[in-house]
Amino acid sequence: MATETRQELVVAHAVTPDGVVDGARIGMAGGRIVDISAGAPDARPLWAVPGFVDTHCHGAVQVAFGDPDLDANRRARAHHLAHGSTTLFASTVTLAPDEVVRQEEVLRALVEEGTLDGIHLEGPFLAPEKKGAHPVALLIDPEPELVERFIAAGGEALRMITIAPERAHALDAIRRFADAGVVAAFGHSNADAATCRASIQAGVTAATHLFNAMNPIHHRKPGPVPVLLDDERVLIELICDGVHLDADIVRLAFEAAGPERICLVTDAMSATGSADGRYMLGTLAVEVRDQVARLATDDGSEGAIAGSTLTMAGAFRFCVQQAGLPIPEVARMAATTPARYHGLTDVGELVVGKLANVCLVDDEGVLQEVWKDGQRVA
Repeated sequence: MATETRQELVVAHAVTPDGVVDGARIGMAGGRIVDISAGAPDARPLWAVPGFVDTHCHGAVQVAFGDPDLDANRRARAHHLAHGSTTLFASTVTLAPDEVVRQEEVLRALVEEGTLDGIHLEGPFLAPEKKGAHPVALLIDPEPELVERFIAAGGEALRMITIAPERAHALDAIRRFADAGVVAAFGHSNADAATCRASIQAGVTAATHLFNAMNPIHHRKPGPVPVLLDDERVLIELICDGVHLDADIVRLAFEAAGPERICLVTDAMSATGSADGRYMLGTLAVEVRDQVARLATDDGSEGAIAGSTLTMAGAFRFCVQQAGLPIPEVARMAATTPARYHGLTDVGELVVGKLANVCLVDDEGVLQEVWKDGQRVA
């Protein structure tokens, strides 16, 4: 019987659930971690952290996930893999229901072949007042028949959906999605604190890009942000690019919710990995200037933020360098926490028996190498 090829990583530090292992030797074979030991001599001056888990990503390299060209989707996936996303959910944007179903069918095939790890529907059940980069004319209520149609089209590949809970039928839709094993996320919502609490009681367990596309904190009208930060049932998405959130706000969320409830996401759109210029996000034109994506406007004024051109490597680096957070805690937010909340039991931790998905970063949080299933991919 042929023996499995063994690979080893020998690094100064490895972030594990039991703490940081110094002088770490990580053995990998058969696509999995087979041993982790401490005290290895001549360790490289790097940190081994779990491969990044991005659960909110719309595309890259001029490709939007859900494009009918499967190879185009694979190219976008490869770009994010090269930047550390060893696990990735493909996110859609608001389209007509028939188009959402068509995209689900494309993405489901890519999940079933192992290219992607899940589908996230961002829309069409969003609030017009907080539409962001979603076409207001296509925003609709989650009618029961449509909810069933989306669940059927996505099957087990459908992992998450963003919903504004103040829409008609929304609380029932949240219960139905939760019953089907789909994470219901509060987002793109004009709801107040009471409605936000009701949505959590109905089954919401995530917050889509906290602070963005929701009512801000006011001292007499607190809105949804304090509720979401406080409730231990809720996973908090943060887009850490310095555009969506200032570093001070990232630290505030970190102190309030902790790394065990925060997950880093990219919200990356098709311009990621490409030059500045004009792109499409669903049916809307987007202008990218200095790598910041905003809706194009007729008069050239500054439009609404339209996703990002962020990678998980960039988000990790921002948290370390700009927000000043410790690498072990950032590693939890970039991998361990999203994996746990989304029930991804084979990834998100450097543990013997789990998939050998590993990112190597330096002391500044800069990505140096990416390993997936025990093989170096970047």
